[in-house]
Amino acid sequence: MDNVLVDFRSAFPYVPEHDKLTYKDRMDEVPGIFAKMQPIAGAIESYNELAGMFDTYVLSKSPWENPSAWTDKLLWIKEHLGSVAYKRLILTHHKNLNSGDFLIDDQTKNGADRFAGKLILFGSERFPDWTSVMTYLRDHAREIRKST
Repeated sequence: MDNVLVDFRSAFPYVPEHDKLTYKDRMDEVPGIFAKMQPIAGAIESYNELAGMFDTYVLSKSPWENPSAWTDKLLWIKEHLGSVAYKRLILTHHKNLNSGDFLIDDQTKNGADRFAGKLILFGSERFPDWTSVMTYLRDHAREIRKST
């Protein structure tokens, strides 16, 4: 979710200065920060299209020391993705325990590097944005339809 569907840094202008100082090197622990984040360009449209092509879930890690993040992430999904993502949020620190053909993530941490399917490293040279991700996944969806 973070830095794939949502722009983590977009919340910073809405964080009070005292919280910025208190949580200086751990901004993901600021209470309520995940509710303030804006979608990344193309993310909402891309998720909606992917949901029509694949059995699509949102797989995200939530900071252990920020219990509001769990609720905020659910509320963000409801607000920005609505019914297309109904009951499709999985919060985990071990992404490799989930199965699927593709995982779109901006990091290789938290089990993403051990995910059994194909890791699409969002923000990398090959997949810098949603346009490149969607081109790749549309091609794969066509291949899957041809083979069935």
